[in-house]
Amino acid sequence: MARNELRPVIRLRSTAGTGHTYVTTKNRRNDPDRMVLRKYDPIARRHATYREDR
Repeated sequence: MARNELRPVIRLRSTAGTGHTYVTTKNRRNDPDRMVLRKYDPIARRHATYREDR
């Protein structure tokens, strides 16, 4: 699958301070700002806020 500028690969880093990351893609047309998601952090063993890391 070729990389596309419209759907870049981004890294989501946990704000719980554990250093855990998720890697995903996002659509720049729909989400031009930095992405913020609430996902499970296996190191903290609870749900945490994940912010897009650049």
